[in-house]
Amino acid sequence: MSLQEGSLGQIAFVERHGLWNDDQRAAAARAEAAIAERDLRTVRVAWGDQHGVVRGKSVMARDFPLALRNGVDFQTATLFMDTANHLIAPIFDSGAGIGFAALAGGPDAILVPDPTTFRVLPWAPHTGWVLSEMYLASGEPCPFDSRHVMRRALGELATAGYDYVAGLEVEFYITKLEDRMLEPEQSGYPPDPPRVSAIAHGFQYLTEARQDEIDPILQVLLDHLSALDLPLRTMEDEWGPGQCEFTFDPERGLRAADHMLLFRTATKQICRRHGYHASFMTRPALPNFFSSGWHLHQSLCDPQSGENLFVGASGEILSELGLRFVGGLLEHAAAASVFTTPTINGYKRFRPNSFAPSRATWAVENRGAMVRVVGGAGDPATHLENRVGEPCANPYLYMASQIAAGLDGIDRRIDPGPPELTPYQSTRPRLPASLMEATTSLREDALFRKKFGDAFIDYLLAVKQSEINRFLAHVTDWEQREYFELY
Repeated sequence: MSLQEGSLGQIAFVERHGLWNDDQRAAAARAEAAIAERDLRTVRVAWGDQHGVVRGKSVMARDFPLALRNGVDFQTATLFMDTANHLIAPIFDSGAGIGFAALAGGPDAILVPDPTTFRVLPWAPHTGWVLSEMYLASGEPCPFDSRHVMRRALGELATAGYDYVAGLEVEFYITKLEDRMLEPEQSGYPPDPPRVSAIAHGFQYLTEARQDEIDPILQVLLDHLSALDLPLRTMEDEWGPGQCEFTFDPERGLRAADHMLLFRTATKQICRRHGYHASFMTRPALPNFFSSGWHLHQSLCDPQSGENLFVGASGEILSELGLRFVGGLLEHAAAASVFTTPTINGYKRFRPNSFAPSRATWAVENRGAMVRVVGGAGDPATHLENRVGEPCANPYLYMASQIAAGLDGIDRRIDPGPPELTPYQSTRPRLPASLMEATTSLREDALFRKKFGDAFIDYLLAVKQSEINRFLAHVTDWEQREYFELY
């Protein structure tokens, strides 16, 4: 019998395993009422996978009350897929090829919706949306679910007496969709990328005229993102043709990561429905397209009062706590790159004098540093901006890595040294130049193994190694041009 079958009179999965708190129970009642009031027909039960890509199932509205409480069965084979959906391990072997017997053979896991994330999608008629987490049939959290990883990091932070605050600053491209490339020979995995054209010439950074050229699609995005209650703050014209930057108000705990996940998938869906293609790829292979970044603004606050704990006193730039947090971020920058910059493509962004960092540095109001202090002595809004991330990073792993590294800096009282005046001339360690270098650093980093567990780190490294192996086996255009005629 599937998890959706049965009756609400039985002890539901979430109650049997104590998975909901009072806020979630109240939110479940509101979600059920909204389904009736809005005449919804389906609810998408969404799950953020290891890459931060949204997967899931559509549940009929009449069955959603059961799905809320008993979860939705879901194929664990998705855990073993790299970014092109190639399997990374022999899942039918003992231990599923990764030493985890509970996943051998590709059994079903259970997606348990978090009713506090329920939304009605403004672009999809009669459709709801709710974010979920993956559990094993035993009721244990799936150790490879990235939202669980961030939950544990937040729990450790709470035990230390702090809460996490994060604000999003995300760059991405909007292009005009010319050809979706849907011929059978174009539909491999990965498929041929869509053929697109630019929607503006670009190269007039932050000009009103350039932004007005693309205002029609920006207004559509604004309407839909606002209807989702995403805390959009600004929409800005960036440097490249059709390159945008959206910023969001800071939020505490899981909400910023949840909203990043929803923002990306919503933006891509909305743009496609209107004849556009939105891409969060860091450096598209299109003429005159420049790199995009995801700058993560973050601080710690008092859980009760909300007081910003990074504010410096007596003329200091940062509090002692803030300085130690910076020390941890710099100490573990190389290993954390797998979380902040998880793709082969993302490392093409790290160039000197490019507004992207090249070394593990910090500075005050200097955009060449990895960690930029925004604000200053006595400013209640003082916080850290980590400029190392790429827009397609898994938000849960990006933020969890920041929490783990920052807490280590606090616990070990790591001194970040003086702020850099010229970050690109610094002698501090260089950031990894490739995903290959980053995975080597993560493999050797004891902190993330301790905080996230050996099983998770080895699993993620296997996922990344699959992508690396496919990349190294691919004959690139550069090689063809370089050697085919010459030799």
